[in-house]
Amino acid sequence: MASYLVANYNVTNAEGYQAYVAAVGPTIVSHGGKILVAGPGSVAMEGTPGQTTIILEFPSREALQGWYDSPEYRDIIHLRIDNTDGFVVSADEFVMPS
Repeated sequence: MASYLVANYNVTNAEGYQAYVAAVGPTIVSHGGKILVAGPGSVAMEGTPGQTTIILEFPSREALQGWYDSPEYRDIIHLRIDNTDGFVVSADEFVMPS
């Protein structure tokens, strides 16, 4: 079952954040992930979300968690945390009950 990471935030330091953008893609792909949505321009339909939305798809919760906990991601996560303000959540694919 697929698992998704959803992030929504405002970039607080564009220069610092660019280092994250340049480094994160290969770490996602190496763990079987796909980048479904990435970038600024989020349009608020309700509430007050940040301007940047990211949605990643992984083949399983284990793959997503493996990426998030991996040494290569741990080495760069500070580039996102230090340069953005928002949230990151994960959720599994919805399966309609029979």
